[in-house]
Amino acid sequence: MTKSLPLLLLVAITTSFQQQHQPNTANHIIIDKSAKARIDSTLKSFVDSGNVAGVSALVFEKNKEVYYNAFGYADREAKMPMNRNTIVRIYSMTKPITGVALMTLYEKGAFLLDDPLSKYAPEFSNMKVYKGVDASGNLILEPAKRPITIRDITRHTAGFAVGTELPGLKELVQKVDPLNRNNTLSEMAKKLATLPLAFHPGDQWAYGISVDVQAFLVERLSGKPFDQYIQQKIFDPLGMNHSGYVVSESQRKNFAALYRRENGQLNATGEDFNTRSWPLKPGGFGLTSTIDDYMKFARMLVNKGKAGKATLLRPETIKLMSTSHLPDSIKQRMWLPSKGQVGFGIDFAVRLRPPLSKEENNGVVGEFFWDGAASTLFWVDPVNDLTAVLFVQIMPFYGKLHKSFRDAVYGEWKEY
Repeated sequence: MTKSLPLLLLVAITTSFQQQHQPNTANHIIIDKSAKARIDSTLKSFVDSGNVAGVSALVFEKNKEVYYNAFGYADREAKMPMNRNTIVRIYSMTKPITGVALMTLYEKGAFLLDDPLSKYAPEFSNMKVYKGVDASGNLILEPAKRPITIRDITRHTAGFAVGTELPGLKELVQKVDPLNRNNTLSEMAKKLATLPLAFHPGDQWAYGISVDVQAFLVERLSGKPFDQYIQQKIFDPLGMNHSGYVVSESQRKNFAALYRRENGQLNATGEDFNTRSWPLKPGGFGLTSTIDDYMKFARMLVNKGKAGKATLLRPETIKLMSTSHLPDSIKQRMWLPSKGQVGFGIDFAVRLRPPLSKEENNGVVGEFFWDGAASTLFWVDPVNDLTAVLFVQIMPFYGKLHKSFRDAVYGEWKEY
């Protein structure tokens, strides 16, 4: 009995630490008057300082809207204010939508997570892995130690080389160009499968094209074009009537400008992906949405797959998606640690531990979330039955805004 005391003491200390450093618990109201004032002040300050042209935020708590406000312009040059009708590019916040689409097929028994991807897509059989280049600059390759699994493509451990800086491989990826917008998803997958992997499946976490492969798999398993599938299985049931790949002429008046911060100035930058229908309907980026539309998606997640009369997924599937699938053996995790004390589930980061310092992003253990390249953000906090969506259109990625918004919602981290 005495031998177990140190372990019990350790557990008690750890539990006490976690409780002290949680921003709040389910027994509290998170968005009270002071929180609303903090959020207003925080968002307004980013606009007033010229760091962003416009920003909006929406928070639901315990199934009620508890905060909404918008500041600045969706299009500064056109003097178009940021508001609830504003349509933004959500970039990688497309990924969780793709994950939900894929898991609707999982629930039908279409695949198992540890099935080889090649079982459904023979293109990805017998993959080779990059080892370097020889004296003549030729690639040195070796057979993959194991097949890519579907779990790998849901947690970014497949090893796909798109985005790599490895000599020789980088140039080959650029030549093959699998994500060219004129490729269909099938053409994308076929080209991607010709490329060597940057590492053996399961060895590293490396963000990239995996979710586009998920979209391809949805097409192949369902027999429907990916954009039609998400329209029928996600957007229509949730009433997400202003979300999609193409912003129509009639909707352009609400389409936000995209800004890039350069030398301390905000400059509007052109991006025409969403003004016409391209062959590529990516699963990892490319969707546009309004803040209310995306909140419908977030609320479906916090309600364990249900939204009104619609049921998109079972509670156990939402739990599976929002549980980290990264084992401790995966040490190389690219920039994932910059998100805080997190692992990674099925297309979400998953918070495993409270923030260890005030410099880390605030949040509650058990939350799951993701963001987008133009600095959009959402999270689902099941502990407090809270969902938050932050919309902005600023590049490069502006993590300081996310940190400040989270602090405004939960209150700044305090060391006890």
